[in-house]
Amino acid sequence: MFTQTTHTSGGTLARAFRKRVLGSDLLDLLTGPHGVDRYTELVAPTWTRGEARAKVVDVRRTTPRSVTLTLAPNDTFTTTHAVKAGQYVNLTVEIDGRRHTRCYSPANAEGAGNLELTVGRHDGGLVSNYLYHRARRGMVVGLSGVGGDFVLPVRRPRRILFVSGGSGITPVMAMLRTLVTEGHPGTPGAEIAFVHYARTPAEACYRDELAALPGVRVLHGYTRSGGGDLVGRCGPEHLAAAMPAPDAVFVCGPTALIEAVRQHCGPGVCTESFVPPAPEAPPVASGGRITFSDSVVDVVDDGRPLLEQAESAGLTPASGCRMGICHTCTRRKTAGTVRNLVTGAVSTVPDDDVQICVSVPVGDVDIAL
Repeated sequence: MFTQTTHTSGGTLARAFRKRVLGSDLLDLLTGPHGVDRYTELVAPTWTRGEARAKVVDVRRTTPRSVTLTLAPNDTFTTTHAVKAGQYVNLTVEIDGRRHTRCYSPANAEGAGNLELTVGRHDGGLVSNYLYHRARRGMVVGLSGVGGDFVLPVRRPRRILFVSGGSGITPVMAMLRTLVTEGHPGTPGAEIAFVHYARTPAEACYRDELAALPGVRVLHGYTRSGGGDLVGRCGPEHLAAAMPAPDAVFVCGPTALIEAVRQHCGPGVCTESFVPPAPEAPPVASGGRITFSDSVVDVVDDGRPLLEQAESAGLTPASGCRMGICHTCTRRKTAGTVRNLVTGAVSTVPDDDVQICVSVPVGDVDIAL
């Protein structure tokens, strides 16, 4: 008993001492101009003061098209970020010498020490395929930013219907695990139902765990094979079979799935989509010119998002989700007008930060890139 207590106290003291040393202004001065992180990472890549990172402590490939990573974040992340169930984090990996960032929603219950990310492997997806084939224990990845409004309300609804499709299951799993941990299914009048759509049974993540969740009614639909609880694609009969007249509905997945749920359940549905909505009309060239001022590059607008036009001009701006979610591609618009393809918002003021992956020019535009 004494040995265990001493070990725990020693570990706590060691972490506190390391945090104090890494935060020392003197150490920062002595390690300039590169900073302490460039030296401590040679000892342990997650010992960083300024960069949030995580070590991969477990890797599971439980379906033919997904990989589940368990991440142990460093103190820089845990002391500055609190991830609510349903939100996303930005994950950065280095592939062939270049850093690539994508946003993923953790599937773990809210408040868990480690993060669990289940990444669906997409055809042609650079990061998802890299993680599926190359992720390993001990691998270190970057973490940055926590965001998203797809979260449970503070006052939990009594009767909740969840719907997800494909990789949209991860934020829903976080919500389900959180509610089960809180004992929600056991409270009087509480009821939880979950409808999940996958292409085949083999590609349905978390099947065994879902079957064992206490107090949760789970229905599976398989869009490319039989054998599910539901036949065909999402419709009113599927939702009614899961839970008639729920108090709250949460849906995450492709746009078509979200629209099907909205048509049946109304506009109050809480939604999250990892597929960018199609613009109301095909992009049209404004006839103006785009100036990437920091690179002294000038091109004629062809109607595509600014990110794509920058890449066509030979520039390599940092980008992540390419859907206007992760904000990795945000750049300063110093002059001109742009329109956001997702929200429809128009920015006309100078010195405005815009997401170039989902913004198109309206006339001449000057971007600090």
